[in-house]
Amino acid sequence: MSRGRRLLALPLVLLVVAATAACTSDEPAVASPFAGCDTLIAPPPSAAPPSAPQPAASAGGLALASLPDLTLPCFDGDDEVSLRELRGPAVINLWASWCGPCRAELPVMQSLADRTTGRLTVLGVDTGDQRDKGASFATDAGVRMPTLFDEKSTLLNNLGRISLPITVFLDPAGRAYAHLLPLEAPELAELVRTHTGVTVTP
Repeated sequence: MSRGRRLLALPLVLLVVAATAACTSDEPAVASPFAGCDTLIAPPPSAAPPSAPQPAASAGGLALASLPDLTLPCFDGDDEVSLRELRGPAVINLWASWCGPCRAELPVMQSLADRTTGRLTVLGVDTGDQRDKGASFATDAGVRMPTLFDEKSTLLNNLGRISLPITVFLDPAGRAYAHLLPLEAPELAELVRTHTGVTVTP
């Protein structure tokens, strides 16, 4: 090959290499503010014994025989969590960054998690959301509790609902109660006591 042809070929080779690298490089993973999900299956160390028969559902709630038989990915990493394997007492909060009431309620859930460490599992489910927007909101709001990512709203659909937020309470016997309205701290503490047997201290 002549020197002139080699000089013309070099930029072409560099262009092909750059294009190939651009096509094969993965997008950077979204940084997750949430704790991992590796502790979700085991019950909290001081879990209360199975509670008495669950109270009847109120106007703002729905009694469930058990959690839906679904598996969702952990927001932080590749682990998947089977909802049926979760052990109570637990609180599961379905939220999204685009949901105004969720944005007000989620820090209340994080406060609950902070106040009940070792006694109650508090878990978020980022629902029908974009991963980067969920992570950004949680970072700004100081939310660190373990969280699952449910991009297609599978859990919400299985509960037969279309709106957020929803909070599911799971007792040690596996019975579940879904509260269908936003919660403030006093009402949340009362529902935790009623449906999980855990007393929330101020």
